[in-house]
Amino acid sequence: MNARSSVPGSGFEIVVIGAGVTGLAIAQALARVGRSVLILERDAQIASGITSRNSEVIHAGLYYPTGSLKAELCVAGRERLYAWSKEKRVETRRLGKLIVATHEGELEVLDQLLAKGQANGVAGLELIDEAEVRRLEPDVRARGALHSKETGIVDGQALCLSLLAAAESKGAVLSLGQSVRSLTPRSFGWRLDISRGDGGSEEIDAGCVIDAAGLDADRVATLAGLDVDALGWRQFWCKGDYFSLVPASRISLGRLIYPVPGTAGLGIHATLDLAGRVRFGPDVEYVEKVDPPDFGVDPAKAVLFSKSIRRYLPSLGPEKLRPDYAGIRPKRAAEGGSFEDFVVEEASSYAAPGFIACIGIESPGLTAALAIADRVAEMISD
Repeated sequence: MNARSSVPGSGFEIVVIGAGVTGLAIAQALARVGRSVLILERDAQIASGITSRNSEVIHAGLYYPTGSLKAELCVAGRERLYAWSKEKRVETRRLGKLIVATHEGELEVLDQLLAKGQANGVAGLELIDEAEVRRLEPDVRARGALHSKETGIVDGQALCLSLLAAAESKGAVLSLGQSVRSLTPRSFGWRLDISRGDGGSEEIDAGCVIDAAGLDADRVATLAGLDVDALGWRQFWCKGDYFSLVPASRISLGRLIYPVPGTAGLGIHATLDLAGRVRFGPDVEYVEKVDPPDFGVDPAKAVLFSKSIRRYLPSLGPEKLRPDYAGIRPKRAAEGGSFEDFVVEEASSYAAPGFIACIGIESPGLTAALAIADRVAEMISD
């Protein structure tokens, strides 16, 4: 797809809708190869939506079906992310992760995860026994674990700032407080009707529109005339709460600790931030779409969280947990549904040429962001 068609002089070759980690990664990839890029963000600052409520885990890529976009882009994106962070001096740590089997029947699941991870091209995976779990993490109790040595954590905000700086250094323009009201196909591409934060409005012309709007991505696709229900692109909001470990607790972890995954998610796991703070989550709760989203955390959930976590951290009672934060994932799978992949697709075959949809970019979206950007850049260069 060629975005260099005759866009009016006041327009841009590319408009990226959304300044979260996905949109910023795409913007810098396109600006780097000489495209004129405008980034539109409806909020007053970048990375204030899904990205700001991310666990900041760099995933290895072992959970997702082999051949899926999630598997492919997570594995490729992880290596790109570590390399980018080293070059741009964004702090990361390869802490590693233990996926723990807390009873005999779960050991078979670890074997399955190892096989899937190896099929996906994930390096650094090792099955370890109960004694090795105890040696690595004395507070954790498990019959065995899958040790993922490539899993890590990243400073998500610093990552987004580095992506924006890279995009702007190549001429990309960021415009905050801009909400897209309509998209109209034109001979040159698209005309966007924009509502500004100051109450005004304007029209912007673009050869290509990239929908990286996070929780709002299915609405934006609808504006482009796409039937998101027929395409299976409708997003369902799935809220996940997090609790943090109170400072006085005598529990110490050096790695991320995950239970074996369940049917609705990866289970309530223990993560660490770059300051060493321990957080637990997320749970899974499908919620109605409301504007603004409800990010409140119910303190009463501490009892349920504690019950789940004590399977692998037996000394953790509810008094050691306090509400921390919540996030909302844009899932393509409705409640009770099965696996749904990322959508990263140019919509010419759906009568919307020059529109690229990034739909259902939930976990491992942060890890995959730079690989998603490479994929989009390839679509535009074709």
